Amino acid sequence: MEDKIIEGIAFALPALVTGGVAYFMFSAFLQQDDNEKKFQALIQKKKDSLPTKLQAYERLLLYSERINPAKLLTRVNPIGDDSDSYAHLLIANIEQEFEHNLVQQIYVHEDAWKAVVGSKLSIINKIRTTAESSDNAKELRENLLIDYSQIESPTETAIAIIKQQVKRLI
Repeated sequence: MEDKIIEGIAFALPALVTGGVAYFMFSAFLQQDDNEKKFQALIQKKKDSLPTKLQAYERLLLYSERINPAKLLTRVNPIGDDSDSYAHLLIANIEQEFEHNLVQQIYVHEDAWKAVVGSKLSIINKIRTTAESSDNAKELRENLLIDYSQIESPTETAIAIIKQQVKRLI
């Protein structure tokens, strides 16, 4: 009887070892296959989202170019002589452009978005302070152009950050 138990163990033990090894190898293979599928899905997701992200950066770059004071002042002409009404017109134009691009913050890096918002607020603040010291719209326009010809526009900083983020994407 003891011989039969030892003989049964002798047959069962190699089968159990072989089964255990097969189980662990098959388990590792399935885990590797699952990881590879997740990796491929991630690559495809990034590949599919890249055009949307690039388009968002393009729109923010265009926005930054459009609110650049030198370009904004040549594009938006004063309606009358009042410096305050011209300042409100310039600010309304900046805000309207901003509202059109507000959703882009979903697709861009936080640093790029902060740079764009910061440049917008800086330009609006500069327009307001310059309007207070200007007697008419023509003087406001000249003062803004002189000020921004002497210092770098905040939009240039935003553009540099946007370009840096796009380089990271590509």
